[in-house]
Amino acid sequence: MYGSSRRKRREESQSMENDKVTEAEWKYLDINEHWQQMKNIMIDSPQVTCVLSKGPHGHKETLWWNEEVAEAVREKKKKYGNWKKEKSTEAWKDYKKSKQNAKRVISLTNGKKQKECASNLNDPNQQNEIFK
Repeated sequence: MYGSSRRKRREESQSMENDKVTEAEWKYLDINEHWQQMKNIMIDSPQVTCVLSKGPHGHKETLWWNEEVAEAVREKKKKYGNWKKEKSTEAWKDYKKSKQNAKRVISLTNGKKQKECASNLNDPNQQNEIFK
């Protein structure tokens, strides 16, 4: 199903290119004009038949990110930098502890926010919050 629509668009694009090539005036063109016209045909045809995306959307909001999570992640990054500098087992243990702590803080905060969103589903004023 997915491949057939792609195939159809590709065939439409190729037939459009062929039609434009046969309709083009080629007799009195020098090589540069000929090349430019061919290039324009090859670039314009897919743009007509294919859908172009508008690019990525804006920054998505992370609902569970707060100052506590930010502090835990900052601490973890700091410990990682210390471990990379020192290369000691003590620095590695500190990093592992802060990494576990960051995961725990993120998990707890995310769980709290999910419960809060779930409890707000019945509230008519908060129904659009589910789409964030």
